[in-house]
Amino acid sequence: MNANPANTTNPSGPAVAGEGVPAAAPATAPTFSPLYQQIKGLITQSLESGEWKPGEIIPSEVELAARFKVSQGTVRKAIDELAADNLLVRRQGKGTFVATHNEDRAQFRFLRLLADDGAEHPHVSRLLECRRLRASADIARQLDLKPADPVVLIKRLLQFDGEVTVLDEIWLPGAVFRGLTLERLSEYKGPLYAMFETEFGTRMIRATEKIRAVAAEPSVADLLNVPAGFPLLSVERVSYTYGDRPVEVRRGWYVTTGYYYQNDLS
Repeated sequence: MNANPANTTNPSGPAVAGEGVPAAAPATAPTFSPLYQQIKGLITQSLESGEWKPGEIIPSEVELAARFKVSQGTVRKAIDELAADNLLVRRQGKGTFVATHNEDRAQFRFLRLLADDGAEHPHVSRLLECRRLRASADIARQLDLKPADPVVLIKRLLQFDGEVTVLDEIWLPGAVFRGLTLERLSEYKGPLYAMFETEFGTRMIRATEKIRAVAAEPSVADLLNVPAGFPLLSVERVSYTYGDRPVEVRRGWYVTTGYYYQNDLS
């Protein structure tokens, strides 16, 4: 009778280090993905590939269930999560649509400035420059590029109720936004993210932000029409598209006299 307990479950016996066989790596637990999560991934792949364009209706739950050979309930749960992720929009009596940055609610997800009365005031964008240059080490790192790779820099001011309120510096990967010029930006009449989505096939899915209070440097103060040293809100954002690929670094300076920055946590 073999006293080695390992052989009770492995008749061939375990490999032993030092006998010409390398020691086995520690076993890792198998990963399990619920079926609805797998369907969510497949639908996301179709969104990323452009099978269904922003603003378009997607197939019904019944059609998707037949396509993926799963129950309608499984498809519904996947769509519920994609709607919660702001990738899809349900419209009662009409169906489910691909979310687009042309919708007001999508725009507010990325511009969280509210007037003290709680209202969302319309704003006007004034472009200052758009040029191509080589990425600094810091911008390259945040955009997952190599230092000196081409990037596009956009500078603009946002006016709320006629008052200059926000200065933005926006850095984009040059290879993705090839052909983006100041003239092209000036001619486009919709939101900036809607342009990125429709003309460059790049949809902003989510963003991370760092927010801090700063004193206005002279060059920033001049553009925002405030004295040097004036208290500003600094917002540094990295935005991501499908596959968690970073496609924008944005540095904004906000005058919060009469305004506040709101985030809803859930």
